[in-house]
Amino acid sequence: MFEKSQLAYSQAKEVIPGGVDSPVRAFTSVGGVPPFIQKGEGAYIYDIDNNKYLDFVQSWGPLIFGHCNKEIEDAVIDTVKKGLSFGAPTELETQLASEIVDMHDNIDKVRFVSSGTEAVMSAIRLARGVTKKDDILKFEGCYHGHSDSLLVQAGSGLATFGTPSSPGVPEDLTKHTLLCEYNNIENLKKCFADNSDIACIIIEPIAGNMGLVPADEAFLKTCRELCDKHGALLIFDEVMSGFRASLTGAHGIVETSADIVTFGKVIGAGMPVGAFASSSEIMDHLSPDGAVYQAGTLSGNPVAMAAGLVSLQKLKANPEVYDDLSAKAIKLTQGLKSVAAKNNIPLIVDTRGSMFGFFFNENQPKNIKDVATSDFERFATFHSEMLKRGFYFACSQYETGFISTVMTDDDIDNCIKAASEVMEIL
Repeated sequence: MFEKSQLAYSQAKEVIPGGVDSPVRAFTSVGGVPPFIQKGEGAYIYDIDNNKYLDFVQSWGPLIFGHCNKEIEDAVIDTVKKGLSFGAPTELETQLASEIVDMHDNIDKVRFVSSGTEAVMSAIRLARGVTKKDDILKFEGCYHGHSDSLLVQAGSGLATFGTPSSPGVPEDLTKHTLLCEYNNIENLKKCFADNSDIACIIIEPIAGNMGLVPADEAFLKTCRELCDKHGALLIFDEVMSGFRASLTGAHGIVETSADIVTFGKVIGAGMPVGAFASSSEIMDHLSPDGAVYQAGTLSGNPVAMAAGLVSLQKLKANPEVYDDLSAKAIKLTQGLKSVAAKNNIPLIVDTRGSMFGFFFNENQPKNIKDVATSDFERFATFHSEMLKRGFYFACSQYETGFISTVMTDDDIDNCIKAASEVMEIL
């Protein structure tokens, strides 16, 4: 069933570390060989063994309209014919930035970059430059890219200085990173009480990197209040949730508003892109207007701008898309929960728009420690068995799934039917 992928994986490991260019793709946590994909069409992907899968990963979020959407594809092809990159301004950058600004009442200006990691790294530098403070506060379980100061793990206390969680990251670069427990208000307050040099809080308001674990409204409100009280800035990392959870991401769902927002994935409709955005007052600190330096040769790449522009314009013109996506996400997760219950298997599910998550757990996880109590072996078996039946879920209990507009009710029904068979095995 996976013979060609097995060979391709062996060959890849000879020239690529671990055989993959992003660690989660190696299927380490679920076992087996990662299928090597040759093409995508609509809601489906096909591997080099000609296996067909209903795709719930959607390139980790950006493909709201599925694979090879004609309008987006046409825009990309038309732009490619004019040139791949210029290292100079294009009108496409202004047009896409204008669409993003128009849809957010807390954003005046946008700076494009080439990845979510770069967006977050730049947003933090901007926050430090504006506040003239050094420390940043992040939460266990929230992933903000692989820049040095964000690759930290918790120390012995609930709130402590970060220590590197990867070789190659000097402690000097993480000593200004403070860690708190997600959704723990008292822990958060103590961190501010113990530290006077906090430049910003950075948080996934809808955490998608420990499974789907949304922040409590009261927790986000406390983040906002503490930032205002202590002269820090609040950064929402919406690299995953931006334009996914709703037309305005988390801002369309939660009451709390951020000072700086980072975007990625969706605003490129599958092309490499990221962005950070804020008010004019804050963004004017960026060079060339201000002293905070940030640059990138491929920032605002015209091909990525063209793809993202078409995608966002389609979403803006058809906001009812989000109601349909949400309904299908709920149908899927409630269906999974139902067939699990019939087999006496505890399953916790949640959705935010077209984002969904599920845990083999008896209790709703509120933070990374809660997620760690889930049954990972059961998840690995579920993933493997569903893959054999043609359903491609994220290959880690710590990842979020996504619905696309081209998925049908029949697709969802077929998935639930297959899951029912698998739950009997579990």
